[in-house]
Amino acid sequence: MTAGLRVAPRGWGTYKTIVAAVREAPEGAVISVQPGTYTESVVLDRDVTIAAEKGRGTVRIVAGPHGPALTVRSSGGRVHDLVIEGRGPEPAVLVTAGAVEISGCEITGAGARVTGTAAPVFRDCELHHTGGIGLHLAGDSRAVVENTGISDVEAVGVLVDHGAAPALTRVSVTRTGGHGVRVTGAARAALEHCAVTHTGAAAVAVDDSARPVLRTCRIGDSEAGGVVITGDAGADTAPDDDTGGEAPSAGGEFGVALRGCEIARTGRDGVHVTGRAVASLVDCRISDIRAAGVVATGAGRLRLHDTTTSDTTGSGLAAGGEARVEVRGGAFTRSGANGVYASDTAHLTVTDCAVTVSAFTGVHAGDRSRVTLHDSRVQGTPEHGLRSVDQALLTLTDIRIDDTGLCGIEVDGGDLAARGCRITKAATGIGLRTEHRPLLDDCSVSSCTGVGIDIGAGTCALVVDTRVTGTGAAGVFVREGAGAWLTDCSITDTKGTGLVVQAKAAPRVRGTTVTDTAKNGLYVADHAAGRFEDCDISATGFPAVYIGSAATPLLRGCRIHDTDEDLKLADGADPAIERCRVDDVKISTMPEEAREGAEPLPAQGPGAVAVAPGGRAGGSRAPEPRSTGTRRTRAESLTEVIAELDGLIGLESVKQDVSTMVKVMQLVRQRTEAGLAAPPLSRHLVFAGNPGTGKTTVARLYGRILAALGLLSRGHLIEADRGSLVGEYVGHTAPRTTAVFKRALGGVLFIDEAYALTPAGQGNDYGREAIATLVKLMEDHRDDVVVIVAGYPDEMERFVDVNPGLASRFTRTLMFDDYGSEELSRIVEFHAARHEYELPADTRAALLGYFGALVRDDRFGNGRTARQIFQRMTERHAQRVVELVEPTTDDLVTLLPDDLPAVAEDRRGT
Repeated sequence: MTAGLRVAPRGWGTYKTIVAAVREAPEGAVISVQPGTYTESVVLDRDVTIAAEKGRGTVRIVAGPHGPALTVRSSGGRVHDLVIEGRGPEPAVLVTAGAVEISGCEITGAGARVTGTAAPVFRDCELHHTGGIGLHLAGDSRAVVENTGISDVEAVGVLVDHGAAPALTRVSVTRTGGHGVRVTGAARAALEHCAVTHTGAAAVAVDDSARPVLRTCRIGDSEAGGVVITGDAGADTAPDDDTGGEAPSAGGEFGVALRGCEIARTGRDGVHVTGRAVASLVDCRISDIRAAGVVATGAGRLRLHDTTTSDTTGSGLAAGGEARVEVRGGAFTRSGANGVYASDTAHLTVTDCAVTVSAFTGVHAGDRSRVTLHDSRVQGTPEHGLRSVDQALLTLTDIRIDDTGLCGIEVDGGDLAARGCRITKAATGIGLRTEHRPLLDDCSVSSCTGVGIDIGAGTCALVVDTRVTGTGAAGVFVREGAGAWLTDCSITDTKGTGLVVQAKAAPRVRGTTVTDTAKNGLYVADHAAGRFEDCDISATGFPAVYIGSAATPLLRGCRIHDTDEDLKLADGADPAIERCRVDDVKISTMPEEAREGAEPLPAQGPGAVAVAPGGRAGGSRAPEPRSTGTRRTRAESLTEVIAELDGLIGLESVKQDVSTMVKVMQLVRQRTEAGLAAPPLSRHLVFAGNPGTGKTTVARLYGRILAALGLLSRGHLIEADRGSLVGEYVGHTAPRTTAVFKRALGGVLFIDEAYALTPAGQGNDYGREAIATLVKLMEDHRDDVVVIVAGYPDEMERFVDVNPGLASRFTRTLMFDDYGSEELSRIVEFHAARHEYELPADTRAALLGYFGALVRDDRFGNGRTARQIFQRMTERHAQRVVELVEPTTDDLVTLLPDDLPAVAEDRRGT
């Protein structure tokens, strides 16, 4: 039978103190305490029960001068319905061991502390006015806290640190001067159905390597943030996808996890993840935030699943630093700034999400960030739907953009790849102003009050299978100097011209339909150009095609029908029109010789037709010869570039190889224009040679040659190496390689030291992913780009053999031999003349001997060495001449043999 002991301030047969009763009580005894206040420090070191005999609140234990009011060291025991009051710095309750159950108690004056390996249960308790900390869970303890309220705490309501792993259920923390809950150290904690409100600092703070899980918690009314996660919190469970480490749980949780939580009415960010922290939010609701809804910065990793933010004064989601964020499902709505904002080098992936009603741009990508959206919707903003600026890359697939005050999509310096996007009710559908080469594929633009697609000055965009309809101005506007490509597109129902081409622009338009336009179908402004092939233009309010003064477009295989007038030429217009068809046109000025099936004019060469300004079919005025036709301009440009190549020092075998390829390419073009099958032609090349042998220079000239031949639209050179192509983690390489490749479209992609993509002995290196991506892109854009890979001869042979796709595409190798002594001397002479120095005969002889004696090992830099020798000669010359009292002009410009460095000195310099 369980022993019973009674404690009362007075009376016969009772203990006067709880300490005395505990000292005498056997294991399993029940100590009943009569109402009253007991000033003592109780130590519970055995499995007994201490209970208030008359019920909750009738017994008060006040801490004595030494130690807490209650210290628990026993393996078990129970404490019921007591008021426990602490004094001074010591906690009111200290649990160092065992699994005591503390229920129905009120703890005040000081907090409760659990340490060691204790596993107590706090149930139906109240902790209030405890001073600095309400409940401190430390050590390796495993406390269970249920149905407990913690309030009116000067600093932290619940502090979990070291290796503690408590479980808190239906715990309320409110009115704290600092954090409501802080989890730090290596602690693990599970909070379920808890409420953390009215806090002076962030309601929930997680740092160090802690990893709590919060489920169905309510967090809010904080003067600061809702949840702040810093340090390495949760980093031991980072995912292995774009956001970094192990796979998450089946429920989508990893790192510091919040599931089904509500975060509302915070003075700062709803959730803020920074440092190297890793966190996930699943099915959470964040609202009424007086800053940003969710922020990820530093090197943080964050995943949001089916989580929404609403009514924030800042952005719904902001990612900066090197953060990696994945969003799946959910929404960002009624944001006081951007719906989604990315900056620095952050990577953000959004899938099946809605971004609606934002005060600024819906999705903004800036700096060097990378933002990818799939199957999502952006709606309702007075600014842009999506915007890419600086060097940011915006990748969109199946996105719906609706009701935007400015552009549906705007690119202003950044880059874009958009596939399957639908834009409606915008001021401008898509605006592109960038040095990159944005891509639009299978997109549609409709119901815009302004231009459908606005391609800015100098921009080279690739637009494929895209539809523009119902615009308040032009359908597609190609501004000054732009070089857009439009393929298989349609432009319909425009209140302005279908396609406008401004001065100095030269778009390539193929297979595009323009119909039902209030003005011209095609407007080529003064001094503009371009190629328009196999296009269909009909139902236009003004002449179907207008060509301005000094404009030189090519129209080939186009059809103009069902309109009042087909062609309007300004004085001085100089188009080339070939094999075009005119049907059901009331007023036709299209020359007969320009129509389908007509014989071309012999004076213009095969396939070219010059139309005199104002000329009409069957008129008395004969066509005038073209003074500045496209073909003649190309021939002159090609001659200039070939002359520049021939002027290079050395490289005789390379010059011969390039000359042969040019002749083959000219034949290909001639056979194609004559309707004959073209011989096989591989434009991609391997440049094999040691450093400093002119590979980059020749690659740049090769691009210009192809542009002069009309085989590339721009002919510019984009240099790349392993560092610019290969990513740092899984999923990073393909987008990085694609971004570099897209910049090279229309020109040459030059990959130096390409063999570094396949380091010997590293079979699973990310470089192989870069190669696979390149091979596919080369196939997808085989007519739009040339790829040149360069490096040491032996290494390049190994590189090409790594992938069958490489071997089939790089079938020609140009060998760049080392420069001989005479060629190196000529390079020095070239630099000397360029910088107004003179080399007397004895200096040239000494220079030739110098290069003859120079050791040619793996440190020898060829042309680079020659440039370095010239620089050292000028430095030694300066040291010599500066000592002269009155140097003459000859002294200032003449390099002497003494100005040559010693061979040993040169070896140290390289």
